[in-house]
Amino acid sequence: MNIAILAPLWKKIPPEKYGGTELVVANLAKGLHELGHSVTTFACGGSEVSGVLVPIIARPMYELVGGFDWNGIQQYEFLSFFELARRAKDFDVVHNHMGFHPNALAPLLPIPMVTTLHSSAPPDFPSLAEAFREAAFVSISNAQRNLAKMLHYVATVYHGIDTKLFKSRTEGDGNGFVFLGTLSRNKGVDIAVKTARSLGARLTIAGEMRKEDKSFLDTEVFPYVDGKTIIFSGEVGHEEKNRLLQDADALLFPSRWNEAFGLVIVEALASGTPVVALNNGAVPEILRDGVTGFIAGDEDTFITAASNVAKLSRIEARKEAEERFDLSLMAKKYIDVYSKLIEARRI
Repeated sequence: MNIAILAPLWKKIPPEKYGGTELVVANLAKGLHELGHSVTTFACGGSEVSGVLVPIIARPMYELVGGFDWNGIQQYEFLSFFELARRAKDFDVVHNHMGFHPNALAPLLPIPMVTTLHSSAPPDFPSLAEAFREAAFVSISNAQRNLAKMLHYVATVYHGIDTKLFKSRTEGDGNGFVFLGTLSRNKGVDIAVKTARSLGARLTIAGEMRKEDKSFLDTEVFPYVDGKTIIFSGEVGHEEKNRLLQDADALLFPSRWNEAFGLVIVEALASGTPVVALNNGAVPEILRDGVTGFIAGDEDTFITAASNVAKLSRIEARKEAEERFDLSLMAKKYIDVYSKLIEARRI
């Protein structure tokens, strides 16, 4: 099968540091390539993907625009559509990861297009979501479908990671808790700090800071960062992230909003590290309560759950990652999606 992947242009594929969607795209290209399929990824320059890369722009759009900006469709993205249209006859299917707007191109293509939505928020452009409601969409969790119920979902496919790249620790004392993610109120980094302080435990915080969260962080987080018990490591790359997860007693995932997936959860499981999470979004679909982690109903029970992580099996956590969230499984499920769309187009 010849597969075209439209990747977001904001960051490199895979990202050097933060970038969940970009990492998923890299993993998918690798998984499809390892299954013997031909994969062409349309992405920004500097990306390194399995298969063929079509570099759309020389640098990530994040650098060109000066940060993320969701207020409009960026001009650079039309270059992706242009380059895809020039090569459309070379492919059997297009897999879009750029959002709703590439579906405007779909009726002009001689091949089917499927869109995977990665957002944990309702559509940025409701008019586009309504216009393209009959297009083929894949959700990354069943919970995500509640954000745009009107869409035509052809499958739910959970994100996959390369579990072979994660070293797991199955025994021995860890290095306390870890929080990995955007440092925002939605992600609940302040709950992680409160939990560590309540239990007298060590907490390492790593992730991206955004200017809109500065006031919140200056009030609720950074006053407690002392470099000894509460440690802030900033934004980290893959190797450092993997080390933090492997060394941790548990990942704290106190997300207040309805997270559509939570890739860091399965990365923690692949490291043999259990997860303590609030019961929001896709958490109940990913974690097995009392087996691979604890799912808490509120902030108070979250703290209690965190105090009991030693009761959980790190071996079970690693096993769960391998059996449910390896990139090979994700790739096989997408091949099934592609095959059905191609067959439907022939009828």
